Amino acid sequence: MDDGPGQVRERLRFTVLGPVRAWRGETPLAAGSPQQRALLAALLLRGGRTATAPELVDALWGDEPPHAALAALRTYASRIRKALGTDAEALVSESGGYALRSVDSLPLDLDHDTAEQYAAEAEKAKAAGDRSRARELLDAALDLWDGEPLASVPGPYAENQRTRLQEWRLSLTEVRLDLDLEAGCHAEAVSELTALTAAHPLRERLRELLMLALYRSARQAEALAVYADTRRLLADELGVDPCASLSELHQRILRADAELAAPPVTDSGSPEATFVRPRQLPATVADFTGRAAFVTELSDQLATAEGSVMAVSAVAGIGGVGKTTLAVHVAHAAREHFPDGQLYVDLQGAGHNPAEPEAVLGAFLRALGAADSAIPDGLEERAALYRSTLAGRRVLALLDNARDAAQIRPLLPGTAGCAALITSRSRMIDLASAHLVDLDVMSPEEALTLFIRIVGEERVTSERQAAMAVVGACGFLPLAIRIAASRLAARRTWTVSTLASKLADERRRLDELRAGDLAVKATFELGYKQLEPAQARAFRLLGLADGPDISLTAAAAVLNLPPDDTEELLESLVDTSLLESAAPGRYRYHDLVRLYARACAERDEHPPSDRHAALSRLLDFYLVTASRMYALERPGDRLIAHMEPTDYPGLDFQDRASALEWLFSEAGCVLACARQSTSPSTLRRAADLLLLTKDLAESGADALQYEQANTALLTAARELGDEHAQARIHTALAYVRTLSGRLEDADENAKSAMLLGLAAGDAFSSSYAPNDRGIIANAQRRHEDAEAYLLQALAAFRDDGNRQSEASALCNLSRVHLDTGRVDHAIGLAEEGIAIYRELGAKRRLANGMYALALAYTQAGRLPEAAEQLMAALGIFRDSRQRFWEGMTNYRLAEVDLAAGRPTAAANHAEQALTALRGIGGEPWRASALTTLGRALHEIGHGGRARVCWQEALTIFERLGSAESAAVRNLLTPATVA
Repeated sequence: MDDGPGQVRERLRFTVLGPVRAWRGETPLAAGSPQQRALLAALLLRGGRTATAPELVDALWGDEPPHAALAALRTYASRIRKALGTDAEALVSESGGYALRSVDSLPLDLDHDTAEQYAAEAEKAKAAGDRSRARELLDAALDLWDGEPLASVPGPYAENQRTRLQEWRLSLTEVRLDLDLEAGCHAEAVSELTALTAAHPLRERLRELLMLALYRSARQAEALAVYADTRRLLADELGVDPCASLSELHQRILRADAELAAPPVTDSGSPEATFVRPRQLPATVADFTGRAAFVTELSDQLATAEGSVMAVSAVAGIGGVGKTTLAVHVAHAAREHFPDGQLYVDLQGAGHNPAEPEAVLGAFLRALGAADSAIPDGLEERAALYRSTLAGRRVLALLDNARDAAQIRPLLPGTAGCAALITSRSRMIDLASAHLVDLDVMSPEEALTLFIRIVGEERVTSERQAAMAVVGACGFLPLAIRIAASRLAARRTWTVSTLASKLADERRRLDELRAGDLAVKATFELGYKQLEPAQARAFRLLGLADGPDISLTAAAAVLNLPPDDTEELLESLVDTSLLESAAPGRYRYHDLVRLYARACAERDEHPPSDRHAALSRLLDFYLVTASRMYALERPGDRLIAHMEPTDYPGLDFQDRASALEWLFSEAGCVLACARQSTSPSTLRRAADLLLLTKDLAESGADALQYEQANTALLTAARELGDEHAQARIHTALAYVRTLSGRLEDADENAKSAMLLGLAAGDAFSSSYAPNDRGIIANAQRRHEDAEAYLLQALAAFRDDGNRQSEASALCNLSRVHLDTGRVDHAIGLAEEGIAIYRELGAKRRLANGMYALALAYTQAGRLPEAAEQLMAALGIFRDSRQRFWEGMTNYRLAEVDLAAGRPTAAANHAEQALTALRGIGGEPWRASALTTLGRALHEIGHGGRARVCWQEALTIFERLGSAESAAVRNLLTPATVA
């Protein structure tokens, strides 16, 4: 196997699933003339078997070989040997023919053979129920194709093999798409299936998959239109009706068969192993103690889910009584009854911001394997998909810390075989068919057993009475016992009597407390009073911050300490059970502990101004860090120069990627901090923070929370009469509402921002507001107003030296010129804006400039240049996680494809636009994308589906009172679509 001393022979590699090519290792080898490649392909596809000379002559020339065919054949063989060089012996001559075989036991590497291997392994994985692995293997097989197989290879053999390989590829694609639908990737599949049905209009299996993908994407009318198109096409082309399976699917869609939206079920009634099986239960505590009667009661109730009912159990009790610990323990014990997975969520029902059922359902659907694009908007739609996904499966949902029954109802599986286990501080008597369990404090024996397990038998044996006094002083509340025992376990010099005497002085009344927050507060007081001063301060101050959790660096800002010292303090609080470590470097409070910590801060933090100072430092930390992220994203933008001054530092970033990662990972905390910063001294900084993080509005993931934070701050700013803050908040609201298509509301915000900014002398608001008003006016076809506003903004930006915003205004002005027929001017303005963006190195904003230039190129008929600009912009938007602009760019690409006569590509881009704009871009943009999709579908022969898209677009435009209604109505007239 050696080529020489110290050299290992490299394997020969060949491809036929595209151009016929050859390599030795990574070094390409000459494949020669078309006839030479034809011989090479014929030998490669025989799998090492010998092909006789007559067979090869027939393969290369068919019925009309040249006079010197055999001589030519030998010449081609000789050239192949020469190209193979040191591996020439791979081409074997025998029995008057040739064969290609391995050299020195080193097999030939052929992409065709690799694809066969992947396909066979995929079939095995599918048969074994591992559908995810099967999809991966099929994707790997399909990735081996590189265009047309045996590209440009002549001869009848190559032509026959080309047909076979293309059919094989299509069959593998059908199987993979079938698996995609089972995995919930419906929206993604629609665009691919639309293109495939256009390329293979008579292939009914593809039509069937397209109908199912549309139906599962809540596009029932389009699914039915596909059937109508198919039936008409088959009748016209072949004179036949659709196949039985396609007709059956049509009928099932007509009657909205619930099983169509559910996972496929085997004959045994259990779901096939095609879906993700979530395992979300938190770890059970190793020292779980007692509660035997409750464990039995709940376990028996959950076991009933094996029959024909859905089991629902709700555990109620005061804070700290051990509801979650019991529920997690029971859930782990019941896992065998729920082989298809266990879901878990902390609903934060005791806090100020309980979890929204819609958001929880989104997380559950993702955990069950649904793609983001397949998750619908709206609570009812998500709840319906959740129930459909669980149909035929056996899943346990542990819904922890619920607020009330209304929060719970949409989260119930709703199908036999599934179960929900709920914990809540309130008794859910209005939750129908629920098995209610009231959890009281532990018995004295259970409490003492728990205490001994934590502290250790040897320390308690001789002080049993003192130990009983301790657990009694704790009110037999499990959480209180854990705190007291943990403190004792951490102090080896203390005796149990020492702890008992500490409790006896002020807390004998705990024995008399039976329920309510008073008992919980007393329990927490026990742990809090035993903290060292630095620990107690950290506990108090960190509880002041809103948000789902807090990072180590943000906590360091609250405490005004170095990160290392902060980490040591926080980890010590984790040891006391007063704080939880959500992940490395992240910490959170139980919601009741947070309330107690705040009460301690109000009572014990002196002077009281220290509380305000801690939150001010946190706001500064987020503000400065966000400003550095903003500077990387928008170099040359003057917003940072107009920010309120700060006193506390923030984080630095190495690059844009790390900055964006920080923004999106910290979104909940940043927005919570801004929302709670409503005092006169913090309000303006909070408004600046929201302006700096406006990328959250463009990503879609946090758009609603971003708008809500602005709305809350606006209310506070109005109450304080702060015109400066109001102007900036109106600017942010104008931005997010423009993105969502609420143009009238956005214009009111922009108008208020302009007037208030001028009144407050705020150069930022008074320059940005006319830019926003210009964008809005142009979208509303008020072109004269739009131009006036944008020229005003352009002058203001130039006066302020705001180069990036100057570029933005130029690109926006380009749109006005374009919409008023001044195409050449539009191109020039966009190019001027792009030149500024390039000069500044503003990659993210450069994409917006490319988008504007592409629109002008499109109208000028310069379609290749338009497509080039849009594709470059699309890559940037995807890297920046800007889902709105990703969707809009795909929509514009669809328009370019249509104008260039590429309707199949147009349909693909329009589908991607609809997927990206789902729940983000607003109704006007969605209707525009539907209109373009309809045009593309009409051109590829999907007339019925096209009409469905246009009808939906028309409904939206008419509801909005949009001028586009007339154009879409014309598309629906018989003369237009004939």
